[in-house]
Amino acid sequence: MPRVAAVRGALPANRYPQHEITEAFAEVCLPLGADRRLLRRLHTGARVGHRHLALPLEDYAKIDGFGRANSVFIDTALELGAEAVQAALEAAGITPRDVDMIMFTSVTGIAAPSVDARLAGLLGMRPDVKRVPVFGLGCVAGAAGLGRLYDYLRGWPDHVAVLLSVELCSLTLQREDASMANLVAGALFGDGAAAVVVRGDQAPGHDTGPRIVASRARLYPGSDRVMGWDVTDSGFRVVLDAGVPDVVRAYLADDVNAFLAEHGLTPADVTAWVCHPGGPRVLEAVTESLRLPPGALDVTWRSLADVGNLSSASVLHVLRDTLDLRPPPPPGSPGLLIAMGPGFCAELVLLRW
Repeated sequence: MPRVAAVRGALPANRYPQHEITEAFAEVCLPLGADRRLLRRLHTGARVGHRHLALPLEDYAKIDGFGRANSVFIDTALELGAEAVQAALEAAGITPRDVDMIMFTSVTGIAAPSVDARLAGLLGMRPDVKRVPVFGLGCVAGAAGLGRLYDYLRGWPDHVAVLLSVELCSLTLQREDASMANLVAGALFGDGAAAVVVRGDQAPGHDTGPRIVASRARLYPGSDRVMGWDVTDSGFRVVLDAGVPDVVRAYLADDVNAFLAEHGLTPADVTAWVCHPGGPRVLEAVTESLRLPPGALDVTWRSLADVGNLSSASVLHVLRDTLDLRPPPPPGSPGLLIAMGPGFCAELVLLRW
């Protein structure tokens, strides 16, 4: 079983309270003189206290197209990505040259050469490091990435792998777009990065951190328009259906129960729920469908309030915060990492402390 050696996050320096973002969002997205009451209700109902943004608020009005937004994405992704990977490697006691594979995921910008290729040289990784850039998984990619690292390290147990997520959701903001999807996305999503270092069974290093026991991927039928992007002349236009919580209620419990049962477990055995903070309605649906006890998702709720939804990086921030809990989950106890995203799909990762 591969082991999570370290998780670290990185956030842009531009941090704002939600009410300031609300008013700046209104200036960019709503018609002149439009009633802002609905927007303010949505931003208040998101239960987000603060968010970090790639740019100062006043600079978003200057973004005049997808090309400009994507250039900012590349520059900021390199800065935050380097910070997160360096911090995670240092925490794990591993040098950049010890890394055998790096997976990079994002759904808020594109680059060729990919961000992982640019970082490999910047950080001093070996020229033969394996690279896996991933686009399109969205919010589920933090969990899916851990699952694919688990698959890789079962085949290469003496290797070290790194998962890096950088999501700069604010750069996808659509100007003069008062659609409900754009308004809701503008209420929830923030910017940030996270890196995870995972060691194979036979890789050198300290025997600490939870083990990855198994993973499970699940695609749900007829749900391709529940979440995603429409790629337009102005960039990525969000697809976000109000039915996301209904999909969670319809499918998640059966998937979780079946997955745990394969390992002789039930939800009552799980001591740490590491859940992606998709938004209040989604978290309520997860709690209800899995019949979780009070407080089971407290770490996730705190992450949503502190930084908003960071797309694929969010569940990794929740994993980091779970690892930092005092007291930690009991040794040998199971944890379950859950995320959902475009497809519509879910990824489950079983951990053992």
